[in-house]
This record gives sequence, structure tokens and C-alpha cells, in this order.
Amino acid sequence: MSEPDGPVPHLTARTRAVDPVTSLLPLLDARSPLLFMRRGEGVAGLGEALRLSFTGPDRIARAAETWRRIAAAARVDDPVRTSGSGLIAFGAFTFADDSAFENVLIVPRTIIGRRDGVSWVTEVSVDGDETPAPELAATPLGSEFRLSLQPGAVSPERYLELVADAVSRIRSGGLRKVVLARDLVGHLPEGGDLRRVLVDLALGYPDTWTFAIDGHIGSSPETLVRVNHGKVTARVLAGSIARGADAEADHAAALRLATSTKDLDEHRYAVQSVLDALGPHARSGISASEIPFALKLPNLWHLATNIEGALSDGSSALDLAAALHPTAAVAGTPTAKALEVIRELEPLDRGRYGGPVGWVDAAGDGKWAVSLRSAEIDATGGIRAFAGGGILAASEPEVELAETKLKFRPIVEAFG
Repeated sequence: MSEPDGPVPHLTARTRAVDPVTSLLPLLDARSPLLFMRRGEGVAGLGEALRLSFTGPDRIARAAETWRRIAAAARVDDPVRTSGSGLIAFGAFTFADDSAFENVLIVPRTIIGRRDGVSWVTEVSVDGDETPAPELAATPLGSEFRLSLQPGAVSPERYLELVADAVSRIRSGGLRKVVLARDLVGHLPEGGDLRRVLVDLALGYPDTWTFAIDGHIGSSPETLVRVNHGKVTARVLAGSIARGADAEADHAAALRLATSTKDLDEHRYAVQSVLDALGPHARSGISASEIPFALKLPNLWHLATNIEGALSDGSSALDLAAALHPTAAVAGTPTAKALEVIRELEPLDRGRYGGPVGWVDAAGDGKWAVSLRSAEIDATGGIRAFAGGGILAASEPEVELAETKLKFRPIVEAFG
């Protein structure tokens, strides 16, 4: 349904602790999984008690306000009282204001969670709906499949042209950075079990946020925002380099990244955009480390900065996601000019790639990642994966293309 215009639906959520759950993945629906997890801990969902859809430039802010009204009217019994227990809504939002893809908040009928050795189940009902909740049972994964993803609307050759055009615009002035994306496409085989893709992502990239919401799946290394009892944290990633083939080469790669003027500039723009967005919501300011650190992933080094502060205005995690999106890490600097260039140059709809993906609870706490290393799977099994790079004045088209190949690797390997 669209966002409610009149009285909000009345939800009842009852949480109970259960015997330890070994893995959330076998409990998921094979074709429409709901998941947000890192290092094996997180939340999963079955069925839909409530589905809300939003459109337009203020879609995330309206989702936050709608959720606030729904949560205020809900009855929540949560003796577990940990991150992700009680009433929560999963969400996925588009990068662009005018995307044809759907912006959703989904409240599952059944929520399963595990954290710090505690496992729980939350059952959610809507007043007047007598439909039984989905049965909670682990099921074997479907048959293995392998498929190859091919160039989509932006071929490698076209991407080189786009990067060269962007560099020319940056050097002409008025724009310091723009993020350009390209796509790969494929098709899920009949009966393909998406849990297999999620298993590969979760095992291959355990330190990232592995997610599946409304056909949007991926493993993102970037935390857009986390809110927990008034404390806000975020992690900014911008600037990257391929891992080395051995320990010596890997160390040299990390050192090159840490001393790269181009990557440090890109990172500084991204950090400042987050500080500017979060600053008005914190009573004692938002702090960030002065020097970024090198974050090691299986295929890449990233420049990373952790940001934290204490909220002063009661903002929810979803409110802050609305304030933050889009960051310089996925759009550019200045943001308005970068978005204009993206609209002019990119011949594709990014969907929810680069948008916020995560969950929010009834108190407004929650976790949201930037949707990176991700793909959209439509109702017919069509797959469209995305990867992009931050273009600056010093960018070289061939180097930027190679970076997108590295960023495609998690999704490409998970599918094929």
C-alpha cells in the first residue's frame, strides 16, 4: 500500500527469546528474502504484515514521519530488548528522486534475530488480519546455479567516454567530484534460490552488511548511519585500491592508497558531506578521526573514517538517513551539481544502488547502509547489478573502469 493518508494501521508485535539460531539464511524465503546481517548477526523477515511505498524528493523523510506515527500507535511486547528485537521495518530507497524503482518500508509478519549469543522471534499482526504467520523452519538451499553477467546500458567502452567527459567538466570548474556508475545484466534461472547468492556474499565478505530487501540484494561495506539510544555513528568509505597479490604487494597497495592525493581528496569530500548533514542533529557536535584508516576487504583496500556523536533532537535512524542521502561518496561534490551531471551523463536508472538500505525500530533506533556491491532482481528473474567510482580532476578513465570491475566482483562471484 502507499503511505497511509488517514488513520494509521495498528500493529501488535510480540517478541520472545528462542533457542540459539545457528544461521538466519536457511530460514529465509528462497525467492523474496528479507535480511540485514553482518558477521552472522542481524535480523531476517518472513511474510509482510505491512508494506508502505513512497515517491518523490522527500520520500525518505515522509517514510520516517509515517513510521513514527505507526510506531506510536503500535503495541510492542519486547522482553529481549536488544538491537533489532521488537517491532522493526526493513527499508530500501532509491538513489534518484525520479527512479522507476520502488521505495519501500516492509514490516514482516515474522522477524528472526540473533545478536551477542541471544536469538529471538517477533510475530507481528495487523488489527483485523487473521492470516496465520508464516511457518518458521529452516529449508535446504535450492540447486546450485552459475550465470554470467553481461554489460548493460553502460558498456565498458561507454564508461571510458563518460569518465573522460566528467574529468573535462571537473577541470572546467564548478564541480570537484562526481560518481559515475555502470551496470551488468543477467537472468536468474527458473527456480533459482537467492539464498545461495546471500550465502556466498555473507561468507566471502563477512565484515560487510549483507542485505536482501524487496528484490534488492548485496553486501555493502559502508554504514550510512546507526542510531542506538541517542548515539549516532557512521562509517565513510571513499577512495580505493586493489589488494596486492602477496603480503609485500598488499602492504605497498595500502600505503599508496593512504598517500594518494586523489583518493585523500575524494575521501575528504565524502567525510565533510556527512559531518555537514549530521551536525545540526547533535548537541555536542559530531567527531571524526583526523586521518582516515585503510579498511581491508577481500578484494579492495578502502580509505575509511568513523564518525560519532550524541543526538540532541530525537531524530530516528530513518530521519538521519533522509538528511544524509545522497552523500558525496555516492553522488559527488557539490552534491547538486554532481546530481545534475549524473542525470546528464548516465543512461540508466540506478534503482536502489547508492540509496539507503536497512531497518528502523519502534523507538527510532536502527542501522542503515549505503547500497553498494548490489543488484536488483525483478519479478521475472531479471538481474541488474551496479558499480561506480568517484571521478576527480586527476582521474584516468582506464583506472576508473578497472575500479568498477573490482567493485563488481562480490556480486559477479556470488551469481557465477
